[in-house]
Amino acid sequence: MTNEGDVSMLSKPLLDALNRQINHEFHSAYIYLSMSAYFESINYSGFAHWMKKQYEEEMEHGMKIYGYINERGGKVVLESIEKPTADFKSPLEIFTLAFKHEQKITGTINDLYELAVKEKDYPTQVMLHWFIQEQVEEEKSASEIIEQLKMVGEAPAGLLMLDRQLAARS
Repeated sequence: MTNEGDVSMLSKPLLDALNRQINHEFHSAYIYLSMSAYFESINYSGFAHWMKKQYEEEMEHGMKIYGYINERGGKVVLESIEKPTADFKSPLEIFTLAFKHEQKITGTINDLYELAVKEKDYPTQVMLHWFIQEQVEEEKSASEIIEQLKMVGEAPAGLLMLDRQLAARS
């Protein structure tokens, strides 16, 4: 219980951590939207499309936790979202930053899971399994694109081919 008379089935430490994770997910969305805007500004519409899809996924992740808190009788508390970087050097730099960010998010999800275990909150552990699996996919996807970018280097034809490939993401 979080407060006397409160109907939350989440402990206060877990509720606070879940609320922080909503912020992490929305911040991730903001980062990807900024990356998309950058790609649009340099006429890489396929890279921009891929990043917009990432933005949408991160918003869904935040809303999934938002809904979960409400299902468990907790109160969602939204905090400010940190301003993302707007200027970058190259597609490789952007995807490297995205990969490192996903690793950071994996860490926050793992920390949340550890807290749910400590708090013996089995429903939260089950819910977090989805996020743990999702993070494996997120890291793999960014890592594969990084490897492709390393292969093509700065070759315009290679970058345009990869841009076209990423435009096909549904």
